[in-house]
Amino acid sequence: MFGRIGAPEIILILVVIILLFGAKKLPDMARSLGKSARILKSEAKAMKSENKDDSAAPSAPPQEGTATARTIQAAPGDVTSSRPVTEPTDTTKR
Repeated sequence: MFGRIGAPEIILILVVIILLFGAKKLPDMARSLGKSARILKSEAKAMKSENKDDSAAPSAPPQEGTATARTIQAAPGDVTSSRPVTEPTDTTKR
């Protein structure tokens, strides 16, 4: 009964999704989902490499003051996440 999903069912599901979210929002949602997946993948890869580094030298104690900073790279051409933040100014005069 529910074992096989064919082409008509997939088309029906896509039509319902387009009707619910609208055609204009779908590309933005897909882009956001792709960015999230890339970040998750890079974080998982970083965690695996950290675990591999830790298991290679378990007897070496961590040194204080030498912290390694990790940065998450944005996708090429992604300027929305690199906008500078402007601080609010106090406009009240006393």
